Amino acid sequence: MRLVALGGDITRQDVDAIVNAANERLLGGSGVDGAIHRAAGPRLLEACRAIPEVAPGVRCPTGEARITPGFDLPARHVIHTVGPVYDRHPDPDGALRSAFVQSAKLAIDEGLRTVAFPAISCGVYGFPVDRAAGIAAEVFLDAPLALDEVRFVLFDGATLGVFQAAFGA
Repeated sequence: MRLVALGGDITRQDVDAIVNAANERLLGGSGVDGAIHRAAGPRLLEACRAIPEVAPGVRCPTGEARITPGFDLPARHVIHTVGPVYDRHPDPDGALRSAFVQSAKLAIDEGLRTVAFPAISCGVYGFPVDRAAGIAAEVFLDAPLALDEVRFVLFDGATLGVFQAAFGA
């Protein structure tokens, strides 16, 4: 498996799936979530609404993942995962690890080979970038999964540098 960190716009990645740093409602939001919904078009919101709630207002609990088509994106699928709000979750490291693992497992179960991730929880959810990059490295370097390529597509140079260092690039 090839693990890379690169700069760019995740919505422009030509991969089997991009991962959306979503909220539990899966109805769009700000940051990466909003950008993915805008780029995928209105059918993505319709597909997310069709995912059954597992609790009132919750379609995807923190640390889990769901999949939809990619619609107007170059990626064929969107894997929606919910990372932890860093200062509110009792085990933020474990929840972020689970979000990475469950997203990768869902991709593998669907027969996908290439997946692009953002820096899950590192925006408004306040997860420290260096810790997130370290967890990503543990998940994808220490226990390689049956994927051909995992990309971390990062919008800003500082975050990119931290992930590249964590991946030994």
